Amino acid sequence: MHDATLLADVHAAARKVTWAYLATTDGDQPRVRIVHPIWEEATVWIATGRTSPKARHIERNPRVELFYQVDPTELVHLTVTGRARFVDEMAEKRRLWSLFDYDLGQFWKDATDSTYGLVRVDPSRIELTSLAAMMSGTPARVWRR
Repeated sequence: MHDATLLADVHAAARKVTWAYLATTDGDQPRVRIVHPIWEEATVWIATGRTSPKARHIERNPRVELFYQVDPTELVHLTVTGRARFVDEMAEKRRLWSLFDYDLGQFWKDATDSTYGLVRVDPSRIELTSLAAMMSGTPARVWRR
């Protein structure tokens, strides 16, 4: 399948749900937290506290995975495997501030707030599938960088 078509379907699936689960590691212990990511082409962005536990985990080990349960009835799900990093460039933090589909002002005064953290996830693999597909033997739709 053409990457652009699959990415369009991934974006459509992600827009159907507000929340995703972000897996990080704390030493050898996996940790999962709920986040509200946004997509920009094949990049995922997450706003979070710059000194949060997930921030410390990402600083130590940038490998992360995001999981979205898109349709609980049909068990459509989206998994994103990649590397995360904090973006501290002010121009980029300002640019992304208004792209989030919720009010970041609930948590930070503005994009210059030193506690506002902007995480960029660069996927190496994106998988979109469903229970019906799995049960019929249809392979997951996979995008790779």
